[in-house]
Amino acid sequence: MTTQGSRLPKLEPAPGEPVTELPFYIAATGSAARPRRALKHGDCFAVFDSHGDIGAYAGGPDGLYYRDTRYLSRMELLLNGVQPLLLGSSVRDDNTVLSADLTNPDIYLGPRLLLPKDTLHIVRTLFLWRATAYQRFGIQNHGDRAIDIRLTLSFASDFADLFEVRGARRPRRGRASVTVRGPDRVVLEYRGLDGIERRTSLFFDPAPSALATDLATYSLTLAPGQRQSLYIAVRCGGDDEARPVPFIKGMHLSFHELKKAACEVASVETSNDIFNEMLCRSMADLRMLVTETPEGPYPYAGVPWYSTVFGRDGLITAMQLLWCDAALARGVLRWLAVHQAKELDPAADAEPGKILHEMRFGEMAALREVPFGMYYGSVDSTPLFVLLLGLYVDRTNDIDTLRELWPSAKAALAWIDGPGDPDQDGFVEYSRSSVQGLIHQGWKDSPDSIFHRDGQLARGPIALVEVQGYVYAAKRAAARCARRLGDVSLADRLDAEAHDLAIRFDSAFWSEDIGTYALALDGDKRQCRVRTSNAGQVLFTGIARPERARAVARDLLRPSSFSGWGIRTVARGEARYNPMSYHNGSVWPHDNALIAAGFARFGMMEEVARLFEGLFDAAGYMDLRRLPELFCGFQRGRGRGPTLYPVACSPQAWAAATPFALLQAALGLEFDSLGNEIRLRNPTLPAFLDQVTLRNLRLGGSSVDLALRRHGSDVSLQVLRNDDGITVSAIYS
Repeated sequence: MTTQGSRLPKLEPAPGEPVTELPFYIAATGSAARPRRALKHGDCFAVFDSHGDIGAYAGGPDGLYYRDTRYLSRMELLLNGVQPLLLGSSVRDDNTVLSADLTNPDIYLGPRLLLPKDTLHIVRTLFLWRATAYQRFGIQNHGDRAIDIRLTLSFASDFADLFEVRGARRPRRGRASVTVRGPDRVVLEYRGLDGIERRTSLFFDPAPSALATDLATYSLTLAPGQRQSLYIAVRCGGDDEARPVPFIKGMHLSFHELKKAACEVASVETSNDIFNEMLCRSMADLRMLVTETPEGPYPYAGVPWYSTVFGRDGLITAMQLLWCDAALARGVLRWLAVHQAKELDPAADAEPGKILHEMRFGEMAALREVPFGMYYGSVDSTPLFVLLLGLYVDRTNDIDTLRELWPSAKAALAWIDGPGDPDQDGFVEYSRSSVQGLIHQGWKDSPDSIFHRDGQLARGPIALVEVQGYVYAAKRAAARCARRLGDVSLADRLDAEAHDLAIRFDSAFWSEDIGTYALALDGDKRQCRVRTSNAGQVLFTGIARPERARAVARDLLRPSSFSGWGIRTVARGEARYNPMSYHNGSVWPHDNALIAAGFARFGMMEEVARLFEGLFDAAGYMDLRRLPELFCGFQRGRGRGPTLYPVACSPQAWAAATPFALLQAALGLEFDSLGNEIRLRNPTLPAFLDQVTLRNLRLGGSSVDLALRRHGSDVSLQVLRNDDGITVSAIYS
């Protein structure tokens, strides 16, 4: 995710010089004593430790969160006052359930061994559904005699705003209270400074032996072999009287929702088991991150810090998945159209026609202690909205949705040509309207991410190189939409504007000094002559001249830019290069996927395969085969994996979508909804894939199944099923 969250100070401070803490900085104070596990459903997510506890150790992101507020900050299990031992824990493959197997340590009463270790087996099962965290303790005595055990569950809520959890300090907070509402129910409440009452309700079944405002105690006697189950449900908000649905019913309903959502999506199976695991993990992460809205499905950006709507992230994620799940793009477009800026609001960086950057629901956003309630400080979300609409219509020929969204697209185009280009030089640029807003408003939005060759920070208004490509592609896409709607004069005008932009772009952004496109133009129209991955993103938009595209690819695949795992955001040797930074030398999977799409666009399929192989190898070292938001840009070494970035979101939507985008780039998949044709242009398979099977690949109301096999450097295509005459072709050029 790219809001001003995970930021490092601008430069190494001089000895003795204090480091200034930046707004919205995500602190990294040390590693957790226990690994973390994340679950999400709708607007609710939770970060547990490997035992299933919350807050057993101070600090960190642990908690049960709902709409940017932590509704539960502590829930810790103890046996006779001591922590149980962990046998193992895992999240189910579809991300729905966390299971932890626990046992007792040796428990003494004075010098006497009261309970030998490994006598009790406790299976702790947790899942989320509809703003409620469900938990079951399955307890069994494996000893040869009856035992007495005291199980306690301590709980609390600080009702901290997400930005407080991330490190923000507040001089004042609202009022909290706790009430025991009977033998089996406790309610924790908080009235915020925004006047909103937030409530956490805990339901216990059966009722505990004793229940206090912060502790539930079960005094159990278990015969040899006896099992007993305890259930706890924690609801965020809502009615504190009505009981949640029972544990088993809630779990079945959760599974049913997930299964239903998967029905219309194309599936992929390959000859490589590790890549299959990678694809399954990515799809499971995406299904977890996708939230149903009144306008349709929307992929929230990432857990833990970005479990909300982000315009740029949703648009790019939908673009990456468009070939296999077009419905996601429709949901993203419709939601963003409804929330498109209608008025000027400098505090929110909002201007008419602009597409949202970020939406927050917490107390600090409501009070404007942070600017992100409805925040529009993104220079690229608006052209990306128009581009995705055009690509969606190309993919589906959904004219009804095009007509519905066309007024929003025209308003976005008006912003691009108007407020988005304040000096009317033909390039879209940004500068923040409020001191609280983001300094930089492209996808690299760290305060130190846009700079000159000598390391001097660029001053705005700033025109980013990739944004001009987005605008070019958006106008081409809008021209195709206008022709479908019969507005030929508008289509011709948009095509002419795109053509003119491409000519001016090459003159303004190409730098012979560095042999690639400059990162940006500053407020004085000076090039930021820095070798970055931004130049690679230019290629997928089509604005680059072919000879420039080949030069950019050569530069990006040199060791200074290509780490062996992926292309760095900033090339090694540049002034602010730091392989451990957020944006100045790290590797971002989604960035590489867009670059790979650009390579494919210009027929550079060997380069696509090289990127694909690097990221596949990286994922092989990652926990659960999951590509994180980013990882460090250190050079690949023999016998060791990539270095992780400490506070990267994992899972994260556009990182999860990356394997699917890379596969599309490698296969050269194209869809012609008017001609009812699926094309594979210069298909290639990387060395780790011998075969790929695509099933339920939809076009219009029909679908096909395809199999591709690698024969050395060649790829064969077989149509396994074609239910309604879709034309499938392989094109080599």
